[in-house]
Amino acid sequence: MKTYVALLRGINVGGHKKFLKADQLEMLSKLGVSSPRVCLHTGNWIFESSESKENLKTKISKLIKNEYGWEVPTIVRTHSEIKAILDKCPFKGETLKKSYFVILSKPPSQEKIAEISKLTYPKETFYLTSQCVYLFSQEGASKAKLSNNFFENKLKVEATTRNYNTMLKLVELSA
Repeated sequence: MKTYVALLRGINVGGHKKFLKADQLEMLSKLGVSSPRVCLHTGNWIFESSESKENLKTKISKLIKNEYGWEVPTIVRTHSEIKAILDKCPFKGETLKKSYFVILSKPPSQEKIAEISKLTYPKETFYLTSQCVYLFSQEGASKAKLSNNFFENKLKVEATTRNYNTMLKLVELSA
């Protein structure tokens, strides 16, 4: 059995897709996974399973669609993958603590990576890898031009964003 972290995009954010913790835990139970936990009520699930990431992603998406009618982009990673994403963050100090992690569902094409790597925005810095876009905005995420939607549209892959503190908590809880 492996420990997984499932990242559901857009759950309990801005009053959309209300999904109570008890309902999330019930859904995890329906999936038949072991040691289910919900972190921060915003679509961060930690559990153990012997199934593949791809199977789990499909099962989670189908179950949410069947139960709630929602299309919820879901990314499933192992504990070690989440830890590696956090450990490879290029930001340091206070910038690191205020950074965001746009976790990609799959590696974008080299063409898309080359296109987006040329872009610059004042007061915003990003580093793109095949798994994650590391993002820092001097004015905060709410005023940033570079957002989850921006990267999804430019890279043509699904993504979901977590802040530094959430990433730390996910690594800690999935250890």
